[in-house]
Amino acid sequence: MNLYQMLQERQAGENPIRVGVIGAGKFASMFLAQARLTPGMQVVGVADLSLERARAACLRTGWPEEQLSDALRASDINAAAREGRLALCRDADSLIESELDIILEVTGLPEAGVAHALRAFEMEKDVVLVNVEADCLVGPVLKQKAGEKQRILSMAYGDQPALIAEQVDWARTVGLEVVCAGKGTRYQPAYHYSTPETVWGYYGFSEEQVAGGDYNPQMFNSFLDGTKSAIEMAAVCNGTGLVPQAEGLQFPAVGAHQLAEFLKPVPDGGILTCDQTVEVLASETRDGEAVPNDLRWGVYVVFRAPTEYARRCFGEYGLVTDASGWYAALYRPSHLIGLELGMSVASVGLRREPTGSTSCFQADCVAVAKRDLQAGERLDGEGGFTVYGQLMRAAASVSGSCLPMGLTGRAKVLRPVSRDQVLRHTDVELDESSFAYQLRREMEAAIGLNIED
Repeated sequence: MNLYQMLQERQAGENPIRVGVIGAGKFASMFLAQARLTPGMQVVGVADLSLERARAACLRTGWPEEQLSDALRASDINAAAREGRLALCRDADSLIESELDIILEVTGLPEAGVAHALRAFEMEKDVVLVNVEADCLVGPVLKQKAGEKQRILSMAYGDQPALIAEQVDWARTVGLEVVCAGKGTRYQPAYHYSTPETVWGYYGFSEEQVAGGDYNPQMFNSFLDGTKSAIEMAAVCNGTGLVPQAEGLQFPAVGAHQLAEFLKPVPDGGILTCDQTVEVLASETRDGEAVPNDLRWGVYVVFRAPTEYARRCFGEYGLVTDASGWYAALYRPSHLIGLELGMSVASVGLRREPTGSTSCFQADCVAVAKRDLQAGERLDGEGGFTVYGQLMRAAASVSGSCLPMGLTGRAKVLRPVSRDQVLRHTDVELDESSFAYQLRREMEAAIGLNIED
């Protein structure tokens, strides 16, 4: 509870935490808006394939035009930083090689995230992996690579996986039994088939709203079609040791006041098919009615009292419990994604402690066909026109040779695949030379399984 004081001390000592940002989308923009106002923190540079997008993100979030400086190489970035300017560059490697402490990987592209993280570790930089897609795909082996270089790999505070992991850690630290953890979202079964062409209609965004913001239709569609929920819950499982239910996510329509009553095991009157699991809550019923006290923007943890004494305390201190009094919940109704990302920067830079970190391989996000796919087609990844993601237990995914969502960016379909069918490795042709593919193989080999049939 003293991060701000520590930041002030770094500011007074003219020794700020030096940060590089890779990717200039919505999440990065939100961080940039706050970082320039935070003492003890200096954004050294922003790398994006489009300098125009990077510049627009900075200007939109309050950075003065005269403080921005184009850069070609690491030496240019270092010179700009010494003069108090923010460097903009296209080459992420140049940013990683410059004089800074922490890299924020915010591209959302698994292959890019893996490559940037590995390069950062080589250059003795810590990494806050906003790129949960890369974390879901190969998080355990990335953490191992970080440890070999004595670097830190952290989840991104403000994003829901880190906030959920924080709540799980709180419950366990005070001796409560974690039953279920997760988040809310807008969900209908039909959304699984949404594409970047239909996404704004489902969200109800006008053309003016879309034109006036930094909205990526494919990324926003990933939130709608269920892929992002599956990816994020896989990251939560792999960061906490929780295990997916055998059927994946059910998306029950449950409000905050109903958490303890519904999110408990079936034998105790709930809907969960296993204990110590994850679930994503729908903010509306299947008939389209709004759920009272919905958690569309929030996160939660459901826990069980370990003793009769703790159960009595639940009632004495006003917790909303189930009918038995043994189950209760803690929830947070909203999250601010990039506006809160400075918490990760401060925790890693000052305490050498991640705000959530992958620790095991419990869960995976696998690709499911959005429509009938034909041989010769190319998959287009998360939030696209061809596949959506489904949460699955890691052992089932790997033993079944299921195709991880993180490898679907340019995979070529080799044989027909029916709508709603899980894709297998034998259904596609992959780029086996990619960093992501090779690390995935390495990770699965380490647990005695193989990515191929």
